[in-house]
Amino acid sequence: MHQVLIHPASYDNCQEAVAAAFERFAPKLAGRRVLVKPNLLRSSAADDGIVTHPAVLAAVVREIEARGPAEIVVGDNPGIFSYGANEASFAETGLARAAEPYYRNIGTDGVRVPLKTSGFEGTVSVSRAVMEADVVISLPKFKTHGLTVITGAIKNSYGILPGAQKARLHMAAGKPERFHDTIVDVFKLRVPDFFIMDAVVGMEGNGPTSPDLRAVGCILASNNAVAMDAVMARMMGLDPGRLRFLRRAADDGLGNYLAERIEIIGQLPVLEDFKLPPLGGEAIAGNKAIQEMICGRTLLLPRVDPEKCTGCGTCVDQCPAGALTMVDALPRVDADKCITCFCCQEMCPEQAMTLV
Repeated sequence: MHQVLIHPASYDNCQEAVAAAFERFAPKLAGRRVLVKPNLLRSSAADDGIVTHPAVLAAVVREIEARGPAEIVVGDNPGIFSYGANEASFAETGLARAAEPYYRNIGTDGVRVPLKTSGFEGTVSVSRAVMEADVVISLPKFKTHGLTVITGAIKNSYGILPGAQKARLHMAAGKPERFHDTIVDVFKLRVPDFFIMDAVVGMEGNGPTSPDLRAVGCILASNNAVAMDAVMARMMGLDPGRLRFLRRAADDGLGNYLAERIEIIGQLPVLEDFKLPPLGGEAIAGNKAIQEMICGRTLLLPRVDPEKCTGCGTCVDQCPAGALTMVDALPRVDADKCITCFCCQEMCPEQAMTLV
């Protein structure tokens, strides 16, 4: 039997809800390496409802400190709209301030791991901070998604992949139902230990960047992602059994979405007339502009401006895929290794790297 806590909260008083979540679900933290992963889709204002709210992140950081000392890292890899803008995205959303002094750009150091999923078999680069953490705490946002219908605890782990690898796997999957399998396969690379969902203000309509926000007024918590996403779906008025990624996750032994196998701690509200995207993924799969953007991100390669480059080697040192080497005092890219994570562009002190 899985448990999901539903605790009333606002952004002004969410510390109480977060403390209750830690009390019930948190593993031992003292003396351990703890990675906190919010949902950082892109640069935006905190009140746009696109990312985990800074107030929730700050409350989580305080709870970890109270149970420490622990080695804390807060980080994520932005989605397609903000590739290569990790630090700027954290700053603009207010998450960097909420994470102080623990924020780290986790996209600049990766480790290669094998991945077999729909349309792809090989290795991907995963942020080293994620793979080497003793405890991973995932902070998803209560949102809809035009391709997967909802984006919660399981989908939040897609951000462990730096850069355009995410776009490449989108392309490799092809059909929406195959992408559902992909997000489960990525989630399995490092299953988080504990989940706290920002459901104070949720998103409806064609997320994950919809302007249609919805007051939900709670924090969700669990140590099982399948159960959390199932409860989230029911709150939206959706049968979780209709979501392919939840069926696949259950088949893989990651949890159970059936109501009788989930104990609700608190009250489960069903949001009246909640607006969902089409269940078949047409909101994104059929959007030509978005598909062209995804495709375009997979074709970019870094190029150095020799007039600006000082040959310092920062881009080579910071490339998580080892795709850059110095040749004649200038960086040169190996196209077969490049994962288009944009780290070279972001980290270059002279702004000498562009992507073309």
